[in-house]
Amino acid sequence: MKKFLSFSRPVPRWVILIIDLVITGFSFTLSYFVVKQFEFSAILRGHFFVYTILYCALSLPVFYLMRIHTGMLRFSNVYDMMRISLAVLITGVLYPIAVVFVVNKEYHINTLNIPGVLLINFFFSCTLHMMLRSMVRGFYYYVKHNAIVLKENVLIYGSDSEAMLVKQSVESSITNKFVIAGFVETDINKANVTIQQKKVYHIRELPLLKTKKKIDKLILMNEQLDSKDKKVVIEKCLQFGIKVLTVPPSDQWIYGKLSLKQIQELRIEDLLQRDPIIINNEKISSELTGKRILITGAAGSIGSEIVRQVLSFEPEMVVLCDQAESPLHEIQLEMEEKFPGANIKIFIGNIRDRNRMQIPFREFRPNFVFHAAAYKHVPMMEKHPSEAILTNVMGTKIIADLSVLYNVHKFVMISTDKAVNPTNVMGTSKRIAEMYVQSLSTVADNLVDQTIMGLINGESKSGANGTKTKFITTRFGNVLGSNGSVIPRFRQQIQNGGPVTVTHPEITRYFMTIPEAVQLVMEAAIMGKGSEIFVFDMGKPVKIVDLALKMIRLAGLTPDEDIKIVYSGLRPGEKLYEELLNEKEKTLPTHHEKIKIAKIIPCSHKVVRDIEELISMGRLEDNYGIVKKMKELVPEFKSKNSQYEKLDLQLNKAYTTTAAD
Repeated sequence: MKKFLSFSRPVPRWVILIIDLVITGFSFTLSYFVVKQFEFSAILRGHFFVYTILYCALSLPVFYLMRIHTGMLRFSNVYDMMRISLAVLITGVLYPIAVVFVVNKEYHINTLNIPGVLLINFFFSCTLHMMLRSMVRGFYYYVKHNAIVLKENVLIYGSDSEAMLVKQSVESSITNKFVIAGFVETDINKANVTIQQKKVYHIRELPLLKTKKKIDKLILMNEQLDSKDKKVVIEKCLQFGIKVLTVPPSDQWIYGKLSLKQIQELRIEDLLQRDPIIINNEKISSELTGKRILITGAAGSIGSEIVRQVLSFEPEMVVLCDQAESPLHEIQLEMEEKFPGANIKIFIGNIRDRNRMQIPFREFRPNFVFHAAAYKHVPMMEKHPSEAILTNVMGTKIIADLSVLYNVHKFVMISTDKAVNPTNVMGTSKRIAEMYVQSLSTVADNLVDQTIMGLINGESKSGANGTKTKFITTRFGNVLGSNGSVIPRFRQQIQNGGPVTVTHPEITRYFMTIPEAVQLVMEAAIMGKGSEIFVFDMGKPVKIVDLALKMIRLAGLTPDEDIKIVYSGLRPGEKLYEELLNEKEKTLPTHHEKIKIAKIIPCSHKVVRDIEELISMGRLEDNYGIVKKMKELVPEFKSKNSQYEKLDLQLNKAYTTTAAD
């Protein structure tokens, strides 16, 4: 390997210039001999040395000025060959003029068939210069491939022009550690042919190739991973323990060349992606362009993606609100780099602090509020119900109240499928937050009692005599790769050598990519008229154990041999299956096939008083009292695998006794 590294150092340019000059002199000499039919006595009498030295002296400045010597020989291409041919041609054009003024005038000789020598020399000289560069290039790649000890035999999916580009780019890379063993096709009619010295194999030959050619990996374009043929190839590779690598489309290659850093291992997120979502960008742009937008939880997984997508619509101002300093700083730097002209305001604050939260509303007067700030981890909130109430319920109430007070046009709440028939504190806290937002969705509720809304710092309710705030709720399931979610955890466990922990063999979840979820949030926000709960089409639920098995195979490992799967049991508050709709709710279609409107259970005005009481209990840290009150507010809340299950027994017993009386 060290020898190869030393060979990789470029040859000094003056050495290349001298070598080119030697080739030039040799080709002219050979051409001279051919024209003189190798009659050495006549050649010497004809002042051979004068003619040759003059040609070389003329070639030197031409080659130098055209910088023929500056290129690295091992990377020579067609463009370099054309420059060499042009340099030889220019020298040939200037040479007869030099002969007239030097040889004929000074030495009074005219013994050479100049046109004949130059014509033959053009072909000899171009051929020899090109041969030198081709030989150096070939030798370089031969040494490079044989110098790397840890080579990996790889296949390339497809046999079209894109596959050829991938092959050429991989082979021409300086740090390449792959050996292209051939191509793979799913169409039998395209198999068993040879392209660029590599055979095209059919997909059914993968097991044989795995053992015979020791295939380690397969490379494919990462576009259209959901196509039927690519799915077949990926499943076969996972089945036989072949890693799948992806490369971006050729129009995304850096300077038209594929960087090895762009060759990435296929991720589970890639396999779970669905067809691209088509949204009405013109409608969203007309609503958001030139508007002032406040985003709470802006440093989180969903909040940060809302920031990215909102900024693409050129709003007047975007206020990024979060209490997490470092993540907020990171998203600020990212956005300032991607959107250098955008008006971005950073606001650090806790949504539980009403006085603090009033500042961005008072100073920036947002037209839209995207409320993504919340506690989301089920087991954590099961242990800390008061925190779930104070953040998810009270925090939402504060932001919603301020939206009415400061005449916000639309308030969009990010909710969760765990709010449907909840079995845990977190999901129930989000459902109660939904209920409060619903209670503000009518004109009467926008003008709720001052004892509930509160007059903040003596300011009047601008919502009372201004435009009615529209409250919209969006409800969806798990997003891929979010902070603390199952996929990053599985990935870390696999990297550590296992085991991978799954709570239950039958547990399933809905999954959606973060950009996909936020796209639907944007669409729902624009189409919302107020009071709706929008439910997103999450596709088919995925068994978590199947997710773990695929992730292990994607890492090139064998489940239960290389990596064990261990079942740890359902966590507190966790249920086997998530739901997107309460059974009493029905849905209506919208113009977007992936978005439906839930016909919600009406919330009475009394819910506002109950929520105020619940918040007061949250401040007192009475966890059992809090959960009991939550169960009264949300009767469908039945605890699972939780210390609060006994409250369900008590409530059922009390209900039975009351019914008997």
